[in-house]
Amino acid sequence: MPADIILIGPVRTGKSTVGKLLAGKLNLPQVSLDELRLPYYQEIGYDERLARTIRTRGGFLALVLYWQLFDVYSVERVLAEHSNCVFDFGAGVGVYESRELCTRIQQALQPYPHVFLLLPSPDPAESLQILRARDPEPPSDLNFDFNAHFLHHPGYYDLAKFTIYTKGRTPEETCEAILRLARM
Repeated sequence: MPADIILIGPVRTGKSTVGKLLAGKLNLPQVSLDELRLPYYQEIGYDERLARTIRTRGGFLALVLYWQLFDVYSVERVLAEHSNCVFDFGAGVGVYESRELCTRIQQALQPYPHVFLLLPSPDPAESLQILRARDPEPPSDLNFDFNAHFLHHPGYYDLAKFTIYTKGRTPEETCEAILRLARM
């Protein structure tokens, strides 16, 4: 069995749900980066007060861009501190505008053979439609379609060793598809 499984993908693709199922089937811990990232961010200077100011003045998009400054470090740290786990990473992990951050995340994930990108469909337009339906109330100060950007950015595709399409599959069926590929 694989030592580690890493799940990446846009908002509402089921990373946490599938991660929980995989962890249960494999009897491994589930590690959710969204739950652990803040202390890692703080290790390298993340300022919560500044984050609130950025959100107030620039909206949710500005806050996400601030988070990106700390994202790769949090991935490096969580991978260094945890092994034999099922990891579900936040939606933005891997989708960076900085070439330096893209290179660092590729280097961090390169040794891991089981990096799975979860998408609803091979058709980006259909994926976007499905993801929008799953997130009927995005942040009120969001003036940017993250999932549209995520689906067209090369970041996920560069990192993924496998892509799993979830349309028409239950989370359990998605889990089984991942396990089949991970056992190869």
